[in-house]
Amino acid sequence: MHRTSFSLSCAALAGALLAGTAPAHGADGAPGSPPSVARPEPNDRISRGFAIVPEGVTLNLKGRDRTLVGLGSYLVNAVGGCNDCHARPAYAPGGNPFNGEPERIDAEAYLRGGRQFGPFTSPNLRPDARGNPAGLRLWQFIRTIRTGHSPNDAPGQILQVMPWPVYSHMVERDLRAIYEYLRSLPSAPDNPNPGP
Repeated sequence: MHRTSFSLSCAALAGALLAGTAPAHGADGAPGSPPSVARPEPNDRISRGFAIVPEGVTLNLKGRDRTLVGLGSYLVNAVGGCNDCHARPAYAPGGNPFNGEPERIDAEAYLRGGRQFGPFTSPNLRPDARGNPAGLRLWQFIRTIRTGHSPNDAPGQILQVMPWPVYSHMVERDLRAIYEYLRSLPSAPDNPNPGP
């Protein structure tokens, strides 16, 4: 496949995801054939978000906006792929889909950071003792995603691996949803075994 076609395919898929739709496929899965089901409503992303919380991860929904938590889970677990970089290991033994195994997220390492990219180590996104994901209040979290600078880092230091330039275009409701989902996770210390 040529790079241009691949880029255009990715752009079309991204546009469909952002619009809350998917390419039209029929019952046989072929593009352009009559759809077998009606187009999903936006709330289906919320239901799907709750369905894909990794097994072994218990959410604290007390005092939380369930709509934002469900949407946040969908964005973190289905769209953003946050655990791929913010966990080490990402998959439990025998649960790595890249090895042809049924996917099983490592619940203990889930979003606790520790993945190293050269000199950079992904941070723990789980709530701290005060209940703040990655130790950030909501406004700090949003500012970090919008600017690439975490208040936990030295002045002028910009996140080098995190795709914040892409995520910075997200609407505030989506960023609030991600934060609300992260807030609902149990607190956990930083990953004690960082590595590639």
